Amino acid sequence: MNAIVTQMIILFLLVIVGYYLSKKKMMDADFDRKLSDLVINVTCPCLILSSVMGDTLPDKNLIGPLLIVGFASYVVLIGAAFLLPRYMPIKSDERGIYSFMLAFGNVGFIGYPIVASIFGPDAVFYASILNFPSTLLIFVFGTLFISGGKGKLQFDRRTLYCPAMIASYLSILIVVTGWEAPRVISAPCTILGNVTVPAALLIIGSAMAQVPIKRMFGNLPVYLMAAFRLLLVPLLILYLSRLCHVPETIAGINVVLASMPVASYGTLFCIKYRRGEVTMTEGTFITTLLSVVTIPLLTLFL
Repeated sequence: MNAIVTQMIILFLLVIVGYYLSKKKMMDADFDRKLSDLVINVTCPCLILSSVMGDTLPDKNLIGPLLIVGFASYVVLIGAAFLLPRYMPIKSDERGIYSFMLAFGNVGFIGYPIVASIFGPDAVFYASILNFPSTLLIFVFGTLFISGGKGKLQFDRRTLYCPAMIASYLSILIVVTGWEAPRVISAPCTILGNVTVPAALLIIGSAMAQVPIKRMFGNLPVYLMAAFRLLLVPLLILYLSRLCHVPETIAGINVVLASMPVASYGTLFCIKYRRGEVTMTEGTFITTLLSVVTIPLLTLFL
């Protein structure tokens, strides 16, 4: 439990560093936007590819069942994302922002270290496959939620062949074929991929510096979203997993992944599309702060 709490604090401290750098004028909105483009188009695809370029690949026979569990979970998450904002006290043009926050958690940045702390390093392989639907859907539904205007959702087909999606397709191909990437390919992917986590967390911290502290803690709809994001929806997924007799270990890993704070990509997408940056920053901040408590509590429940 100490390892879990420590990991959450370490990641949160990187957000604070970004906040400090922005206050000292070493980061600003223009720099954040350029860094966001770098993360989305370069370092994130490298992170996805590097996750399947290690010494050991997961059992091919488990890929199918894990993908089924992962996609089924996102049916629940995205269903909740479409439904719940309609009954929350928010403006109609903010529904897409809240939909994103409800649907997508910070699995890639926080989920893998937490899963390794709770279930052991081998569980990261299971988590990476369970997370594939998130990798796939965050660049489809995620951009659809945030780029849509005034409650109108617009689908851009280009998201299906953006760099991160291409990397996702290639990662599945690597696992299925069992191809071992030579070090001359895997090493650069790993080095660039490792930039993703600190860069994204610094951007979140920098975006936080643009929002008054009082507003950061005083938004009731954000707290409602946090309750659903961190506890209620993960518990629903746990109940459905047990109802469908999903193996306990897989169900546990999946529930922990579903209980992550708001995905860092939300801030990156909002900066890119210039919509909802303040609301997304509030939601990311509150859920990341509360997850230091809720993830250990949920783990105890499991």
